[in-house]
Amino acid sequence: MTITIDTNLAAQTLLARRQPEQKFDTLPADARPYDIESAVAVQLQMIEQKQGEVAGWKCLLPPAEDKVVIAPIFADSFYTGSQAKLMPENAKARIEPEIAFVLAEDLSAKEGGYSESEIYAAIASCHMALELMQARYQDGSQAEFFERLADCLTNQGLFLGPEIDKQTAFNTATIDIAVTQNQQTEQYQGKHPNKLASAPLLWFINFALENGYQLKKGQAIITGSFAGVLELNFASADVSYAGLGQYTVDLIS
Repeated sequence: MTITIDTNLAAQTLLARRQPEQKFDTLPADARPYDIESAVAVQLQMIEQKQGEVAGWKCLLPPAEDKVVIAPIFADSFYTGSQAKLMPENAKARIEPEIAFVLAEDLSAKEGGYSESEIYAAIASCHMALELMQARYQDGSQAEFFERLADCLTNQGLFLGPEIDKQTAFNTATIDIAVTQNQQTEQYQGKHPNKLASAPLLWFINFALENGYQLKKGQAIITGSFAGVLELNFASADVSYAGLGQYTVDLIS
């Protein structure tokens, strides 16, 4: 039996919840996604309500047979240059250090899907990046995975840092990462959750196009954190990926 949910209400509610220092409970029962298809439908409705202004995507390889990791990143929370704006959570800026792959062209669904070589050719550039994070559900909330998937799995935005070598980015499995704030440096032995930073791209691009998402030139795809979630201060941060590059970003609220 097919269950119909109010995707418009779900999308409107989830977008309205993107507020600083706010936590929420589960969606109303008639708007609550219950499987991959209904969660995707809510995300597509969110994109429509944001007038298609998608600057990027987050993804991982599917963690289980009945689960996927995919979410749009909206243009109003996409940053380049010297600043990234985040909504604080417990007065902290929560980020994940990642590698981003930027599309060289619009992609359309095709019979048989895209091959690895076609996807490599479809990437214009690769960059150091920070996923900007925000947990919007209350501690102890009974919200299940598919509702959290519809809510973009704690994403609140993306900072796109300097470009790095494309071939190196595709083959990166581990990175020694250093983050310095206020003359204090934290070191992380970064390891990609899917072995290679590029590993989720084949799955993501084909799944997205098969399920109604629109992939556009210039959109940045992030594929998983090398060090989990880091809680930083709202201040300048120097970020170094050993052997790849470094940059300074002002984290502001």
